[in-house]
Parts: sequence; structure tokens; C-alpha cells
Amino acid sequence: MIITKNSTTPEALRETMLTTQSMFRVAAIQMASGPNVQANLQEASRLVELAAATGARIIGLPEYFCIMGMKDTDKVKAREKDGEGPIQDFLSAEAKRHKVWIVGGSVPLEATVPDKVRNACLVYDGDGRRVARYDKIHLFGFDMGQEKYSEERTIEPGAAVVTVDSPWGRLGISVCYDLRFPELYRAMGEVDFIFVPSAFTETTGKAHWDVLIRARAIENQCYVVAPAQGGYHVNGRETHGHTMIVDPWGVVLDRLPRGSGVVVAGVNPTYQAKIRRSLPALRHRTIGNP
Repeated sequence: MIITKNSTTPEALRETMLTTQSMFRVAAIQMASGPNVQANLQEASRLVELAAATGARIIGLPEYFCIMGMKDTDKVKAREKDGEGPIQDFLSAEAKRHKVWIVGGSVPLEATVPDKVRNACLVYDGDGRRVARYDKIHLFGFDMGQEKYSEERTIEPGAAVVTVDSPWGRLGISVCYDLRFPELYRAMGEVDFIFVPSAFTETTGKAHWDVLIRARAIENQCYVVAPAQGGYHVNGRETHGHTMIVDPWGVVLDRLPRGSGVVVAGVNPTYQAKIRRSLPALRHRTIGNP
């Protein structure tokens, strides 16, 4: 199933996009979140304010910006009902306060079973309205010696591919491990941005993060905004960081290797259109072309 959401009428959206085709800024936030939700929200608020001060119109937060618990089950305890709860209220309020779009990393929402959550990326517009929800489809599993992860134990996977139209173009939403599955992004159709809020492990990140992010940008000829967890966490986990924004030619526009901070880059819709005209790979598709 593919879900495409419009935050306004198609006619009004097209008119808005025609008037916003000059360059604008997007931002990606990096954090090293801990087990205290309130402390994480305070840090996220500080970083969103910094990002908004740069003039960024769309701001992305990392996966589980709100909680990186001591145990996998901590996020189940912190889960919220869809549409209500302090984490969702926070995202709405921050978007409205700064009049920016926020791609809310991921939030643990109730699943259909009591001992799991949906790992949901929530998108809010500049009025604080939620305009999209994407539930992470691909669940990370890794077993290399002492390092083991099995997201399926505490996460219920989603099933719908989600894109959403904004005044600055169409956003395709994904989360972390989804990055390894290019067919997900092909199913989105033509998008102007791909958002990949993540918490890559240091082991897998140092081997694959950079090349996968750049590959998704190149093959889809779009900007990729990848906010990440980056650093050492209270629970002993180490995440790779390297939050970055990559352009449609695969050029890394800005990057933050470690620690809390903000990555900002200018988006040029004219440049993107030129790339797609010069190398019309998306139109040259023959396998699985809609």
C-alpha cells in the first residue's frame, strides 16, 4: 500500500510550489539521546531552535530522538496512543512555534499487541498539524559476536509506503534500516526529498552508512536528509552519527560526525530539475516502471 498525503488542496499546493522554487534551506539534527524522555525533548527543542534560526524550512530529527532506553522494552513503556501524548504534543508545538515543517524522527506508538510498539515517523506542518505518519517497515536484525539486535522482539512493522507533499516538494519518509532496501524508495515514485532518520550502530555505520545514503540520492535523483543518533549512549550503545544532507548528484553538502548539533544545506530545485533532464534515469526505467 502506498499513502500519499496532501496538506492542502492540489490547486493551492501547485500555486505555492510555483512561488517557492528559489533556493531554501533544510536541516537535520543529530543527538545522542538517553533514557529520560523529558531531557531528550529539552535537547531536541534547543536544536530545533538552532535549526530554525538558520532559516531552514524543513527540519528532521533522528530515530528515537525522544528515548534511547536502558533496555529495548523501555520504549514500550514510553509508547503513546496515536494522536495524543507529550512527545506528539512536543512535535506539534515546536513546528507551530517556529513555523517550520518537522519530520519527527521516530516516536513509539501503540501497536496491535501490548508488548510492542510501532516505530512511527510523524510529519508536522508549520501550523503544527500532523500531515503524515510512516511506520517503519523493515526491522533491524544483527548478530556479530557480542553485538546483537533484534527489533522484531519489541517492534511491530508497518506496511504502507508514505510520501507527503509540502510547499517545497514531495517528501518520501523512511527510517534507519529501511535504507538497505532500495525497492522501498522506488515504490515512492518521484520524490524531491528522502528523509532517513536513523540510529545506525557504529559497526554497520562505519561500513555502510555513507555509501547507502549517497546511493539513494543518486539513484532517485533527489536530496537525502539523514538525521542520526551519534555518539555514546547511557545504555552502553554506540551510534555512528555522521548526520548528513546529500544532493541529487550524490554530493555531501554538510555532515556532522559526532555529538549533538545541526546540519544545514541549501536546496536548489532548479539544479535538481537540471540533473533529471540531463540524465533522465528515472524515465529510462524498464523494470518495475509504473
